[in-house]
Amino acid sequence: MALIDLGRGGGGGGRGRGAPAKPRLVMIVADPGRESTAAMEWALSHSIVEGDDILLLHVNMPHPNNGAAGPGPSRSSSGGTTGSPIAALLGGGSADGGDFMEAMRAACKARYPRARVVGKRVEPATEGREAKAQTILAESQRRGVELLVIGHRRFPSFLGLRSSSGSSRAHDSTAEFLIEHSKCLCVSVQKKGQNAGYLLNTKTHKNFWLLA
Repeated sequence: MALIDLGRGGGGGGRGRGAPAKPRLVMIVADPGRESTAAMEWALSHSIVEGDDILLLHVNMPHPNNGAAGPGPSRSSSGGTTGSPIAALLGGGSADGGDFMEAMRAACKARYPRARVVGKRVEPATEGREAKAQTILAESQRRGVELLVIGHRRFPSFLGLRSSSGSSRAHDSTAEFLIEHSKCLCVSVQKKGQNAGYLLNTKTHKNFWLLA
């Protein structure tokens, strides 16, 4: 029995018999790294169903060093995505210069050929520490997203980051901001090794372990 209600079914409640159900819109935050790949893997295998629309959203945040766009696909495979079909479509972490957004879109179409998959790049709507999170939040609300999926990035503990509870646990402020403020269901996803499963967080479920 699923312990997290993912709102499957396209929201057909309340419509007359025979009335077409409005497609559910699922937004996946798209970034060129293994965290985003893991989030997409989980979404495609555990949350998206036939009839859903998929929106891949990337926020063009400036690079902190030179103002250029963020780095290319991560070469690290410690997140356990290398070797999966999706990782293969993403280039398996190789520096081939491919467009990660197009690779992610192709992976979604390969899993759900009839799905409407759109990749969208947007500029930050605000400035400051929460610019990325606020931009994703605004886009999800404007587009009527029903499920928001984001990869949960884990930072080295020596950075001294603290969670909202005051603990010294390293955390991803963007994911936590979206979980707290999203009107729709927001799920952050962290993959634990190749076959160890996923660690999920929502507003009502903390560190929920899902086997692969």
